[in-house]
Amino acid sequence: MSDDMPDRILHHLSQAGYRPQKTGALAEAMGIAEQEYNDFRRAMKSLMAVGRIVLGSKNAVMLPDPSREVVGTYRGNPRGFGFVVPQSLTEHGDLYIPEGESRDAITGDTVVARVLKRGKRGNETIFHGRIVQVLERASSQFVGQLCREHGRWFVMPDGKTLRVPVFVDDVGAKGAKLGDQVVVEILTYPSAESRAKGVIVERLGRRDDPGVDVRSIVRQYHIPDEFPDEVRTEALKTIRSFDLEAELQRREDLRNEVIVTIDPDTARDFDDAISLRRLPRGHWELGVHIADVAAFVTEGSELDAEARLRGNSVYLPQYVVPMLPESLSNGLCSLQQDEPRLAKSVFIRYGKDGNVLDARFANSVIRSVRRLTYNEATQILAGKTGDYGKEVVGLVRQMEELARVLQRRRLDEGMIVLDLPEIELELNDDGRVVDAHPADTSFSHTIIEMFMVEANEAVARLFDRLDLPFLRRIHPDPPMTSGTDVKRFVRVLGHRVAGALDRQGMIALLKSVRGRPEAFAVNMAILRSMEAATYSPQRTGHFALASHNYCHFTSPIRRYPDLTVHRLFDLYVAGRLEKGTTPAAAGIPDEKRLSELGSQCSVTERRAEAAEREARMVKVLELLSERIGERFDGVVTGVANVGVFVQCIKYGVDGLIRFGDLRDDWWDVDVRSGSAVGERTGMRITIGDLLQVEVIAVNVPARELDLALVRRPKEGKEKDGEAPEAVRRDKGKSRPPTKGRKGSGTPPRKSQGKGKRGGRRR
Repeated sequence: MSDDMPDRILHHLSQAGYRPQKTGALAEAMGIAEQEYNDFRRAMKSLMAVGRIVLGSKNAVMLPDPSREVVGTYRGNPRGFGFVVPQSLTEHGDLYIPEGESRDAITGDTVVARVLKRGKRGNETIFHGRIVQVLERASSQFVGQLCREHGRWFVMPDGKTLRVPVFVDDVGAKGAKLGDQVVVEILTYPSAESRAKGVIVERLGRRDDPGVDVRSIVRQYHIPDEFPDEVRTEALKTIRSFDLEAELQRREDLRNEVIVTIDPDTARDFDDAISLRRLPRGHWELGVHIADVAAFVTEGSELDAEARLRGNSVYLPQYVVPMLPESLSNGLCSLQQDEPRLAKSVFIRYGKDGNVLDARFANSVIRSVRRLTYNEATQILAGKTGDYGKEVVGLVRQMEELARVLQRRRLDEGMIVLDLPEIELELNDDGRVVDAHPADTSFSHTIIEMFMVEANEAVARLFDRLDLPFLRRIHPDPPMTSGTDVKRFVRVLGHRVAGALDRQGMIALLKSVRGRPEAFAVNMAILRSMEAATYSPQRTGHFALASHNYCHFTSPIRRYPDLTVHRLFDLYVAGRLEKGTTPAAAGIPDEKRLSELGSQCSVTERRAEAAEREARMVKVLELLSERIGERFDGVVTGVANVGVFVQCIKYGVDGLIRFGDLRDDWWDVDVRSGSAVGERTGMRITIGDLLQVEVIAVNVPARELDLALVRRPKEGKEKDGEAPEAVRRDKGKSRPPTKGRKGSGTPPRKSQGKGKRGGRRR
């Protein structure tokens, strides 16, 4: 029996996306080759004999119930609850930690949690945990404002990770002054017996100074923003040694092809370009040309180590932390107009119905004839052709034609498309928000998304056919329990779902609410029912895209997983890969190493997304702190024991209406329906309700926005000069809910555009 087969099985079963399945289906999902199947069966029997795996209902393979204690990494939620991600392969998924049970753990800490049973949901036992020990702290540095009260100096950390003052002594060591933003190193963590103590290690500047808010976020999330000297030196050496003539000898020369890039106005790195040819019988040949970063960032180099550490670029308002030094990301790797550039080209042939006929792969040299923005592409499609040239205009129009065919095909295949608004912030030269507007959703964005998805899928199909392990982009099917929760929720909104809420049920539900007031709530409920997409070698597929094989290939300048796929691409083009080639023979990572890398890249991606969300929130809160009393339209996004969370539609940030600031009433929180009900008035506020709200308080460091309810849509406007009953706060009362309580955050929108800040995260 293969020595690593038991570990491979346990690792597969422990992944967040795993759903219990029979032995044969499990072997297929794991990619067990025919010659490995006997080893697989023996490993299964061995693991069952010692109780490390069990057979559940219908003989589905699963891990046993969790042990009494779990060691893992704590992930806190700003609303008070959290999860422990277990280290052991024999544990069941993430362990839920209710509010008040996290001890003094903060996000990233390695902890011991005691497992407790909460009851049953159908045939499934539900567990929660209580943290009993912090084994290792994830971070000892925090960002906050230097304050002084009663003769004592302390730093009040920003955000919600550490919400107690950190007392400091040697304030002048870094030249910090009262009110400065600083980085503080924790020497003693807070406990029931002692205060937090620390030392200032960096002064960032005055809180109101331009750029300090964004630099604070970079430090808060421990994002490496300076490249070591040896990395910059290696990048320059790589650029100087580049020999275009030598590359032309071993690559396809596509410099005379009509190839364009289409990107946001503010983009500086261009990692994808498009060509397109009409073929006889209504067929097409799409060329997707991706910057060949692998030609410059070799595995094991200083550049590679730094890129792997960072995992991805981070896009903050008016500030980018790149994965690669700018000399590469904005220079030699970027597919700039009129410049010869190395690329990896995927040529996909389609029938007139948009079905894939075949695909070809090559290393190439291209020259983009035009750098277009999305707005320019939209203008061309609207007939405003300007001076773009006949070839470019014709290409863009053909791109639209093919993209619409591909979109129809993917929708017919079951692609899930959520209608959730994305907000673009307008900032002045000092980096302060001055306005906001809905992001551009013109079809030019969809063109590029369709083509990138097709290229990603074509490359994934190639390596899947070769039966090779590679880093996939997986998006598991939602668990059955989440479908039940969504059905229960939409019933409150007046909709009924017949049968199971499977893929087709979701599509039908989304179609039924399109354009209706409750559409936002239903789209958000479906989004929350899904698990996050991650990186893994598992053959899980991508639920939202209805794709059996999917990977990230099209953004190697800003994502490390794409770079790993490019290296496999090189081996294939060189003729070194064929079906049956083992990872050891090909010199590529095996499934275990890929799993570790996928976990790391998933963590850095989540870190980047969290930093981006918080940076945007800080920018908006800075604006709203100057607009106390201003009123906005909002939509209810969550209900908790403290109040109702409302997203300001204009700015896309959540604020809180506290129950104490609502009518003179007692409020019950109904977790199942996502609503709060006033016992005296019978007034019901439900997730998805449209409200008008007023800004009453802003706390930028704590990331808090307090709102008051002005009126619900069905209520009449208040009389001029008279405050509405809903905002008479002196009589507000509240008590703990009797039907349960729940904090509900707004998860990041799964971007469907190409925006360089955070697009293409499928």
